[in-house]
Amino acid sequence: MNWLYLLLSPVDESMDFFELTTDPIDITNVTRRVVPPECGATVTLDGYARRFTKDKATGEIRETLYLEYEAYEAMALKEMETLVERVKGEFEISNVGIVHRTGKLDIGETSVVISVAAPHRKAAFAACEWLIRELKRTVPIWKKEVYADGEHWVEGESA
Repeated sequence: MNWLYLLLSPVDESMDFFELTTDPIDITNVTRRVVPPECGATVTLDGYARRFTKDKATGEIRETLYLEYEAYEAMALKEMETLVERVKGEFEISNVGIVHRTGKLDIGETSVVISVAAPHRKAAFAACEWLIRELKRTVPIWKKEVYADGEHWVEGESA
């Protein structure tokens, strides 16, 4: 009976969310929080710390020991809110969840999860791609790559 009630209840607009955390991100939790009953697809991006990074300027491949993320929290959250509003105006999607981690991340740990629910998968894929690109370009979150022989702050990507 509860199951039927959930399927027939109106969609709760508060299913959109955006967060910063210093804790490990539970990918399944982020994904399931955006799923309304009228959707047929959820696309989720799990961005995580990789061991080897190719320098865009020199082509050199360096081994990363770990990453550190910092954010201007109030501004980052405001920008994330703006991205959610914009993506919902540009794509036929229902709900969006974005969680970005700050602090030290070891190789393999998740740094960002973006999950988009939509009635159809094409819009969910396109919106998720747009969100990660714009998040890197506009949200004040900075990444430092730490190597055995030094460190490097990485600037956001351009569109």
